[in-house]
Amino acid sequence: MIRIPEPFQFNPLKHHLAYIRGFISDRLAEEKSLDMKAFLLDLKHIGTSVMDIYTGNVPVSQICSEVLEFLNKNKLAEIKVFSKWTGVNYSEFRIIELSDDSQWMLKYNNDEKRYVHLFPARQSPHTFRVKANTMKSAILYYVIIGKDYISRRDLNQGRSLLGLSPVRDPSEAEAITEMIEILRK
Repeated sequence: MIRIPEPFQFNPLKHHLAYIRGFISDRLAEEKSLDMKAFLLDLKHIGTSVMDIYTGNVPVSQICSEVLEFLNKNKLAEIKVFSKWTGVNYSEFRIIELSDDSQWMLKYNNDEKRYVHLFPARQSPHTFRVKANTMKSAILYYVIIGKDYISRRDLNQGRSLLGLSPVRDPSEAEAITEMIEILRK
């Protein structure tokens, strides 16, 4: 598990595809010793809304380094200066571009140590948008069920572990199946 440096609040399990794939690979390697309680808790941290996932090749550590370099270069690294620059209201943020042309949102987070909330910008290069429950369902299926043939019954068996309602809508099942295939690549 990677340690996100201060001053960042960044959840790579929610926003970084390579990290998500590594997380899955680690859980699959644990096979019989998988700590189900910890696994489900990790998935709950993904939340319940929609999210943008970065698909590029820049690792999490480099993303943090590039953003910190930007903040330092522009004298924005101090909490008061940063909060003034981004604004402190829910709808206020700034977008910066990284070395691979991906765009990242920086929002003020009301925390003394982790005041830079960082995540991929909507419709940025190297990103796609997905519902959190779709992502959680895909990860659950991949790690717990793991069959090549994906059935609605198996999807719902995985979803029940997090208390998610059963999949009834074919389009929802299709979205989860597509996400599983993305994770398998």
